[in-house]
Amino acid sequence: MTRFQWTAVCMGTALLLSACGGGSDDAGTDTTSTPTAPSSPTSPTTPGTAVANPVTNASTAGIRCAESASVFNSSTSVNATSTAAWSCSSTERLLTANGMPDHAVGTFPNADNPNAITAQSVSVSATLSPAVVSTTGTATQVVGYVMNGVKLDPNTGGTCDNTGTSCSLVGGSGAWRMEALGQTSFKFGTDSNNAHVQPGGAYHYHGMPEGYIAKLNKGQTMTLVGWASDGFPIYARYGYTTANDAGSAIKVMKGSYRTKTTPDTGRPATSLYPMGTFLQDYEYVAGLGDLDECNGRVGVTPEFPNGTYHYYATDTYPYLQRCVKGTVAATATAPGAGGPPPPR
Repeated sequence: MTRFQWTAVCMGTALLLSACGGGSDDAGTDTTSTPTAPSSPTSPTTPGTAVANPVTNASTAGIRCAESASVFNSSTSVNATSTAAWSCSSTERLLTANGMPDHAVGTFPNADNPNAITAQSVSVSATLSPAVVSTTGTATQVVGYVMNGVKLDPNTGGTCDNTGTSCSLVGGSGAWRMEALGQTSFKFGTDSNNAHVQPGGAYHYHGMPEGYIAKLNKGQTMTLVGWASDGFPIYARYGYTTANDAGSAIKVMKGSYRTKTTPDTGRPATSLYPMGTFLQDYEYVAGLGDLDECNGRVGVTPEFPNGTYHYYATDTYPYLQRCVKGTVAATATAPGAGGPPPPR
């Protein structure tokens, strides 16, 4: 077993990914569920009591270590059971899953995306003792997994050359890396969950996992939705206004990236592809939003009342972290994966 290294094996026929438009989400819903109750989280910080020096590298041992679910998803594009089982050894967090979503999804395949969702063989692990080892972060491909066993793979394999006349949505060799979200020049068939399907049948998220969040039905609260490839937790959308005070108001977290005012040298003309089309169109500006280069910060959370470094899925760019602050045993790679990590 590799440390959050992608080891999914397609159990169906692989289809080529092409440019695609999103299909409307199927109305099918999960009809049966046999979840194992989550292990009890650490008691939250007393409201209004700020932690003077929040911990950066908190152990995750004992936090949601015994949790599993088997959920039949009646969505037409799934019509199968989603399984995910999390456990902990003395040193690692372990996930065994089939990668099938447990919520309503868009139509796959469709006229623009010929890939059907198929079961995967997911077997990954991450340390229970994550530690920040990089100031600016290290690029990685599969940045983590949602609790339902579906991977977070925000980059794409789509590229354009400098002229912008030679572009490919999969396996491209051009220098300019297409974004899946936030642009309209190229369509990757993402559904309302900000997800689509790779050639190997792997359904995966490029942004906020809306369907999974809706299933949790927790409202405007700070909610752990997954674990990153370096072992730190991932939260969705909401965080505390004051990072070290669980008694402070809940707010929508924002990333600290913006589109550059001047295109990089050699970029395809903005008359062809507006700024925001390519990964290189964005720049990090410290303090612009709430989060760092890797869409994370140090602070207290419901599960970590004394603090820890943690990531966020956000509604603003980069949507999901594109790098990790901790150590990953190997960069996640797999046939049909979304593309290599961005250069840093």
